[in-house]
Amino acid sequence: MAILLLAAFIGVPLLEIAVFIQVGDRLGLWNTLAVVILTAIMGTWLLRIQGLATLARVRSQINQGALPTRELFDGLCLLFAGALLLTPGFVTDTFGFALFIPQVRGILRHWIGRKLELSMTSTTMGQRPGEGMGHRPDARNESAGNRYGGARGNGDIIDGEFEDMTEKDRAESRDSNDDGPKPPTGRLT
Repeated sequence: MAILLLAAFIGVPLLEIAVFIQVGDRLGLWNTLAVVILTAIMGTWLLRIQGLATLARVRSQINQGALPTRELFDGLCLLFAGALLLTPGFVTDTFGFALFIPQVRGILRHWIGRKLELSMTSTTMGQRPGEGMGHRPDARNESAGNRYGGARGNGDIIDGEFEDMTEKDRAESRDSNDDGPKPPTGRLT
């Protein structure tokens, strides 16, 4: 993931510079700057119109008692689109304008939803990420016991707290003048 971010931070500006040179060569400096400013103005206008419409749909969904997941995703896409359109460049403007198209957001929503669904499916039922769907990292060690060196089992670890009640019991037995000290006890909390 880090290598992809690094490639994006280096690649996108280089691509923008190359496109600026090509467009500037065909349109001239002032026309190129005018197009960049015009796309920023249009992006702001589209963001305002679609953003207010999305906000109205969010309010409507909340008033009906429904969770506005689709509308919140659209709002995030519009926010990202606005940021891309305010960034000077033709490549970022292309992606920004694409995010204003509801069908593009629908495709993106479906794709991200599938990725999340697959990710959540593989980590359900106490499985570690990467397990599930036929992947069994301990399969080669099953006959020799689990990987923690114990008897054959699933290797689950139980977390809890323990309070030693021995001192408390001794103090209580002295206070109550019973026949003798009580045996020490322990209790899981």
